[in-house]
Amino acid sequence: MTASSMRFATVNAEGVVADLDLPATSYRALLKLRALSEAGGRIEIDQADLAQRLNISRPAVTAALRHLDLAQLVKKTRNGVYQLNAMLAGYLTPADCAAALADMDPAERLNAPDFVERYHQAVKMYQDQLAQKRQKREREKKAVAVRRGALHAVG
Repeated sequence: MTASSMRFATVNAEGVVADLDLPATSYRALLKLRALSEAGGRIEIDQADLAQRLNISRPAVTAALRHLDLAQLVKKTRNGVYQLNAMLAGYLTPADCAAALADMDPAERLNAPDFVERYHQAVKMYQDQLAQKRQKREREKKAVAVRRGALHAVG
């Protein structure tokens, strides 16, 4: 292995994320993204390509990436570009690794005591938002049905 291909990381990612109880597709996506990442954790890949590489559907990739985002493991920086959490990224030198850690927002640190709890809270909030949207759509459907029924009764 040449010096330029060596990667230094701040943590053992498997140990850090093991307690999250992520969906299996999220773990698979994380491992694939780490394997494809540049030094520093930047990854250029679109969801269709990631789906193909993982042999799963695009909606499954979207859901996997959503969990990785909620866990603060992978962030989408723009379409087709993702960034690994600095504590999961590989670096060319220990100095690069230390600099990335020093620049990190403490709220994004994976070794924070409430890391797992924050992920579970984020998932619950997201699920609550989805439930509220479903309820709103159901209310809107009922209102449309009532209006249509009223129009038919008049005609």
